[in-house]
Amino acid sequence: MPRSLLRWSALLMALSLSACDDAPRFTQAEPGEARSGGEATVRKSDQNAFSMPSANLSPTRRLDFSVGNSFFRSPWVIAPSTTTARDGLGPLFNTNGCQNCHIKDGRGHPPTPDSDNAVSMLVRLSIPNEPAYAKVIEQLGIVPEPVYGGQFQDMAVPGVAPEGKVRVEYEPLTLRFKDGSEVELRKPKLQITQLGYGPMHPDTRFSARVAPPMIGLGLLEAIPEAAILANAQAQAKANNGIAGRPNQVWDDAQQKTVLGRFGWKAGQPNLNQQNVHAFSGDMGLTTSLRPFDDCTDAQTACKQAPNGNGPDGEPEVSDNILRLVLFYSRNLGVPARRDVGSPQVLAGKNLFYQAGCQSCHTPQFTTAADAAEPELANQVIRPYSDLLLHDMGEGLADNRSEFQAGGRDWRTPPLWGIGLTQTVSGHTQFLHDGRARNLLEAVLWHGGEAQAAQQQVLSFNAEQRAALLAFLNSL
Repeated sequence: MPRSLLRWSALLMALSLSACDDAPRFTQAEPGEARSGGEATVRKSDQNAFSMPSANLSPTRRLDFSVGNSFFRSPWVIAPSTTTARDGLGPLFNTNGCQNCHIKDGRGHPPTPDSDNAVSMLVRLSIPNEPAYAKVIEQLGIVPEPVYGGQFQDMAVPGVAPEGKVRVEYEPLTLRFKDGSEVELRKPKLQITQLGYGPMHPDTRFSARVAPPMIGLGLLEAIPEAAILANAQAQAKANNGIAGRPNQVWDDAQQKTVLGRFGWKAGQPNLNQQNVHAFSGDMGLTTSLRPFDDCTDAQTACKQAPNGNGPDGEPEVSDNILRLVLFYSRNLGVPARRDVGSPQVLAGKNLFYQAGCQSCHTPQFTTAADAAEPELANQVIRPYSDLLLHDMGEGLADNRSEFQAGGRDWRTPPLWGIGLTQTVSGHTQFLHDGRARNLLEAVLWHGGEAQAAQQQVLSFNAEQRAALLAFLNSL
């Protein structure tokens, strides 16, 4: 047996003997473990790994996927234009195409010092909640900044001033492992400059958000609500410091409050509404659910700019285009895992459980029988997320509430596909604002409910840290 294999086998045995009594001891891959998306799992692991249709889509339905893909990738243009199916961009916006933020359907990143615009990172705005804004809070989850609204837009069409510029600076923060090794984290400091419409409210809250990967969203939408709520109840009953909570958010179509699933704070209930709000806030495009431009009363040039609505009042994004983009975003397949049975990956998996990471990053669900798309129904999936809100500590806090989410709360992000980030997106910047430059930094930023897990990782030696990262990179 090769020496490296002997070493990892020894580590596996040691972990089996030393792990907590209630933690599983994995000595081999679980049946079906590599198929993170069930039958929808795709086999690509190259730069296009996040852009493939669900593996079980029929050839006919792949045509709709391709058409939706074209609207997701192609840029929108300023109205009026001869390109009437794609005009109406802005007047204020962050980008002119979905793909610019979700590059190759992957993860966004903070702006570099020489960037003209933030592009794949946006900034949410709000002011403190007050009883006078109760109806606004019920439907938006926040009170928008009075002049700049709920999202800062650093681009604009000609004749309209952009809202300003976004920059990020960083301060170093050093942590030490038990074995004496050190790692330097970077703490972001958001800079909003060149304001186009005067000063902001003095109590404005800011939250930087990078675009998340697009894979497996339809499968997450298909997880039964009862399963998500059961997880919350089980965590509360365990009384071990982990207490995930569901967000309750406004559904624009149903006109009522429902379970939140999508967004960094689970602020959107379903994929269609997530897409609608992205079209509106990110690109200034109207839909039948949001038939107005994203301009505040103070932005008169924005309100007076031409729009791309049809002569019969049809919005800039027609219901048919919205349907196709929804189909596309529901059916982006999850890549298969790699090396699930290797001794190092299995050792890392045991360490993942030993640290308690699976308490929030729930490994497995079965999707509902009545999923929105038949290909997504009754699938055993492994997203490594509970879709619940958790207090992640002061270090990650944005101090901005969103519906039931507080200023320290974040939804557990799915981990599937995370090991292909460099391959697909060309970088390894993680967490909601991209502050972590690699997976180890992302883990070490965990605080609050995850403080005990972070302390466990800080106690790992170099070999154990390498094993944990090997497991994460296999996802």
